[in-house]
Amino acid sequence: MADKEATIYILDLGLSMSDCHNGRVESDLDWSMRYVWDRISTTVAASRKTWNVGVVGVRTDETDHPLEKEEDGCEGYEHISVLQELGPMTMNSLAALRNRVKTSNTETGDCISAIVLAIEMIEKLTKKLKYNRRIILVTDGEAPIDGSDISDISDKIKRGVDFDDAEFGFKEEDKSSIKEQNEEILRDLTEKCDGLYGTMAEAISELETPRVKTVKPYKTYDGLLTLGDPNIHEDAMSINVERYFKTHKATVPPVSRVVMKTESNGGPSSAAENAIGDEMQGVEPTPSFSAVKDARTYRINDTDAPGGKRDVDPSELAKGYEYGRTAVYISESDYNVTKIETTRSFSIVGFIYQEKYEPFLNMGETCMTVAQRSNDAAALKLSSLIHSLHELESYAVARIVTKDGKEPSLVLLAPHIEPDFECLYDIPLPFAEDVRNYPFPPLGKVITVQGNTITENHRNIPTQELQDAMDDYVDAMDISSWEKDEEGNRTIEYAAVEDLFSTSLHRINQVIRHRATYPDQPVPPPPAILFKYAKPPEDLVTKAKSDLEDLIDKASVKKVPPKAKGRMDKGDKPKPISGLDIDALLKQPENKRAKISPDNAIPEFKQKVELADDQADIEDAMRQMGTIIRDIVTKSFADREYDRAIEHIGVMRETAIDYEYPGLFNSFMKDFKVRLLSGEFNGDRRELWFKIKALRLSLIDSNSSEHSKVSREEAAEFLKK
Repeated sequence: MADKEATIYILDLGLSMSDCHNGRVESDLDWSMRYVWDRISTTVAASRKTWNVGVVGVRTDETDHPLEKEEDGCEGYEHISVLQELGPMTMNSLAALRNRVKTSNTETGDCISAIVLAIEMIEKLTKKLKYNRRIILVTDGEAPIDGSDISDISDKIKRGVDFDDAEFGFKEEDKSSIKEQNEEILRDLTEKCDGLYGTMAEAISELETPRVKTVKPYKTYDGLLTLGDPNIHEDAMSINVERYFKTHKATVPPVSRVVMKTESNGGPSSAAENAIGDEMQGVEPTPSFSAVKDARTYRINDTDAPGGKRDVDPSELAKGYEYGRTAVYISESDYNVTKIETTRSFSIVGFIYQEKYEPFLNMGETCMTVAQRSNDAAALKLSSLIHSLHELESYAVARIVTKDGKEPSLVLLAPHIEPDFECLYDIPLPFAEDVRNYPFPPLGKVITVQGNTITENHRNIPTQELQDAMDDYVDAMDISSWEKDEEGNRTIEYAAVEDLFSTSLHRINQVIRHRATYPDQPVPPPPAILFKYAKPPEDLVTKAKSDLEDLIDKASVKKVPPKAKGRMDKGDKPKPISGLDIDALLKQPENKRAKISPDNAIPEFKQKVELADDQADIEDAMRQMGTIIRDIVTKSFADREYDRAIEHIGVMRETAIDYEYPGLFNSFMKDFKVRLLSGEFNGDRRELWFKIKALRLSLIDSNSSEHSKVSREEAAEFLKK
């Protein structure tokens, strides 16, 4: 596939293109330019210097093209103008082209002559080099066309405004005889040169559909694939292979920072001049914007320096590496000891049965390994390895270093066999340090505190009726064969993998293209196709409604009442769904409920606050909770109980806000911070403070509770120190 492109758009700007047809409220030219602007803006966004774009206007008021200057060369080429010379397309040239594309006041101009001119422009640029050459003609076919020489034209034409297209299902009624004749001429021309002929309606309908970007194959490794060491063992396997990317992650376009230029005394300001002098890579200078210039300084604490800070040169700084929340310094000599000395290699280190491999271990983009080109011996060896893995239903695990000094990677090699193609697909595997195990309690049984196992008649274990209801609902929502085929039968998978795409990526690209083309117009709403798979099909939901209602009934799903805010009187408490008096059932004599148990602190703390008769009871509950939190931190082995302590602090803070006692929590937090940072809780516990800062568990400020006397700035400063 050639990486160079030369595309010329021939635009019909005749007077008839200013009309509106087929129920549209915009002119034929504006409607047709949707397709052209989308294609050109996509080229601009790619920023490829080898992708060249040219624009030729036909039926223009003036005549402006190279053949005009030649003697007798303009006959038959009147009212044709080169609006954009064939070359790389930029934002500046796009803005200039946008001002030149407008309907003319003439009805004369030959599209075939414009095609000949486009051929000359392409041949002049590409010569005999390998290029993808395209000519795209946009016309309504209302002007006379000379079709006597179409047999000599060999390039391609694409798209027409309101042309008949039986496959797309469009046919224009009451068209002129000239347009009917021109359609036949252009259709004949595209068939002879293997071009594409169609109606603009089809082209515009495809604009909203995301396009898959095809990239040039990139070789990541070229060398030996080994099994064993050929330098030591005579029977070791050694195959000359080449490795290419198969899939690449499509990334969201990066944001370039720019600043508005300001005019002062007829020229740009000094700030703008400085920005222009050091332009940021990837930012094209425009009349209105300049790239932002970064400046970075480093400071350290120095009591002898003015202001207590002293600037240091970057060369004086040392590299630090995060270990938890602590910065660890490693000298250059120590770093060289830990650095792995690697050489370029690709070697198989083991095998695994396919049934024993877990797909969640896949960690990156896929590559494919093929035999070295023009090497029959390597192709035979690799084919033997591929077929052996396939017959044994196994995968190979390999270690790869793509170039000297680069960190090694483990990849899984999977065989792939087609009639005319064989390869090994590979995907990165995690190392032991990349795997995290999170144990969860079993779903089908409950283990009590005494160690007994319960498998039925428990509120956390589903009954057989509930399981059957869930099975019926899942079966009713089956999308494996819900999409209709051409005959109307539901046999196609709904939301197939090849039909899915990144909504955010394609939406951002659409917005960028629209803003680049129409800078003064509002951003259009997202096309419906982007959200096609964001929710299940409506008819499928309707079909499964009865199963869902049965599931809700069997699971006893009830709406949770809204959470009450603010201080409540005992008579204002929300009534439970069950209708039972929970307080009466749980309330115990004061001497039994006076102390909160550390093993069940959160529920008992909440209950004590809810049953409080006055402020003294709430203060007592907050005091006990603070004592429990300090005890948890003190007895914690390393950071094992830190999350538990943070959960208790969060509940305490939330309760203080709900019951309008922020001062109690703020007093606790100030005292807790002092004790924590001073090492009072059995050693250095500063890592817990870093976690509290990360979760923003600061003082309750006046924005969170109107009864707080702490400002937002004071709460932020509390976390900084």
